[in-house]
Amino acid sequence: MGNTFMFLLMALNTALSSQEELKTTDQQTNSTHRINVERQRTEVDSLYDEMNLGQVLKYEAFRQAMEGRKELPIHNKDIMTVIDFSLASTEKRLVVLDLAHKKVLFNTLVSHGKNSGENYAVNFSNQQESLKSSLGFFTTENTYNGENGYSLVLNGLEEGINDNAKARYVVMHGADYCSTGTIASLGRLGKSYGCPAVPREFAGPIINTIKDGTLLFIYADNPDYLAKSHLIHQPNILMAQFQKRQPATNHEG
Repeated sequence: MGNTFMFLLMALNTALSSQEELKTTDQQTNSTHRINVERQRTEVDSLYDEMNLGQVLKYEAFRQAMEGRKELPIHNKDIMTVIDFSLASTEKRLVVLDLAHKKVLFNTLVSHGKNSGENYAVNFSNQQESLKSSLGFFTTENTYNGENGYSLVLNGLEEGINDNAKARYVVMHGADYCSTGTIASLGRLGKSYGCPAVPREFAGPIINTIKDGTLLFIYADNPDYLAKSHLIHQPNILMAQFQKRQPATNHEG
């Protein structure tokens, strides 16, 4: 009886030891796997850090803009404008970048279309008379003086997403309702007929900087746009994990 009991006790200890070793091995394997699949930093990551964009522009908005810039035959790739409609209208959602000299040229307010939402733009359209903003990539073209003053023609580059921009008279222009005074009065910016309207005092300088063939990208955290766009590759889980670790270092509208 005693020998049998000792034999069973030894067998139990052996089994428990084997399970512990297996658990330890699995943990080591998982740890090794996590290390091996860590995403490598890209030139876009480095440029984002070098330009200290963490305080003025979301990484994902910049990443998507740079993807389009790479794919599209833009005349002047040194200057790039990004509008982030995932932010409230009370925040500075427009950023103009000089990529050649790694400088932020402008960071200011910008209005969205009246039917896109109140403080946040949540609805987007490519349809005429929708009075909504459109997402995606545009090239800037010529300037003119219209009913909203000095204005910039925008050409939508994505079929079915924003390619009706010129037919809808979606242009960049200055507007009195795009101001801190309007925010103080209404708690949000005033709204356009679909145009990216900027503060009146910045309209001339911004338009003169980005006119004649530069890239403008209007971003929002919008699954419908990502599903339709052929220019943006959706980030995988590893990309999302990396981003979380990033430090915050005519009716014209």
